[in-house]
Amino acid sequence: MGAETLRRAQAKITRLAGQQLDLVSFWRAVTAVLSGAVPHYRSPCFYTLDPASLLITSHFQEGLPEFPANWLTHEYLGDDVNKLADVGRSERGISTLHEATGGDPARSLRWHANMAYGGDQELIAALRVRSGDVWGALGLYRDPGRPMFDPVELAFVQAIAPVLAEGIRRALLFGEATDPDFPDGPGLLIMTDTGDVESVTPGTERWLADLPDGDWAAGRLPSSVQAVAGRALQSMRHPGEPGSVAMSRVLSRSGSWVVLHGAGLATAAQGRVAVIVEPAHPGRISPLLMAAYGLTDREQDVTRLVLMGNSTTEIAARLVLSAYTVQQHLQNVFDKTGVRSRRDLVGKIFFAHYEPRLRDNERRAQDSKPLRGGPYGPANLSDCSK
Repeated sequence: MGAETLRRAQAKITRLAGQQLDLVSFWRAVTAVLSGAVPHYRSPCFYTLDPASLLITSHFQEGLPEFPANWLTHEYLGDDVNKLADVGRSERGISTLHEATGGDPARSLRWHANMAYGGDQELIAALRVRSGDVWGALGLYRDPGRPMFDPVELAFVQAIAPVLAEGIRRALLFGEATDPDFPDGPGLLIMTDTGDVESVTPGTERWLADLPDGDWAAGRLPSSVQAVAGRALQSMRHPGEPGSVAMSRVLSRSGSWVVLHGAGLATAAQGRVAVIVEPAHPGRISPLLMAAYGLTDREQDVTRLVLMGNSTTEIAARLVLSAYTVQQHLQNVFDKTGVRSRRDLVGKIFFAHYEPRLRDNERRAQDSKPLRGGPYGPANLSDCSK
């Protein structure tokens, strides 16, 4: 593809990510753009990943409403290359199966599974926001006899990955704010281009009251909310401009960090923006999930890094511990979760807490409901821990 074609495609995807689309609509719109930018077989496969664990929470691929169970078994219990978590934590954030196998994909069970669906080549890209958190992954495939993914195409996918990640994060937040799972979910304000608040979701007042220099009772919005709304309006008028991402990290009055996101509303009247307020903790595994096993804080840290595919040496370096101490913590985790190996731990956590979320999201997509980005809800945790 020519440079101008790719430039236009990147600009379209940037505009889509700046709108407040629901996640499935966003993926469908991006699918239409990718088809003209990076030739591929069938449809792209999009995933949401929990940033705290890099485990799958949802997927979307046209024509595949239910993700194959055998693929999940191989991804989390098998031994292979080009796995989503491996690509997600890699510095490059993109990999092809041909590269990962040294040009001999036939030695990978993943390749044989892909070929059953007609896909010879596989490209996996981590969808990582600029702060470093991975919110999803993109899979592109080509059938036998097609040219290899070339450096220009790989560079294009790398360039749009942060934009896709922002679109995923905003869509998940918007869905959680409008249809919350928990009482302490994100807050949502709908504002006009004159700064007036049209509506707020239940519980938003609590977030606003905790932000500095505002007085919700007196009708005065915090300056951080006004600034994010202004940047969101600017990005609607001039989509794709550098620096137009509407996001801010603010220290609240209670001493915790809060993140604000702003986005234009694609289906609303001109000049309407959504501002979402959420706690800044994407790097933590759900406390409810970890409480199901009674893990200490340090054991939770070790578990999170194991789920992401880190080795003992890497965990020791990240947590500033000795390898021996890491192994002691890991043995405690094994005892509490009833497993005997790292692979068993990853499999147990995924199939007990994340695979149910994946299936729930499949149903939610069919019912046109917002998708969820974390592990399955607290009402199911007691069953999962057995």
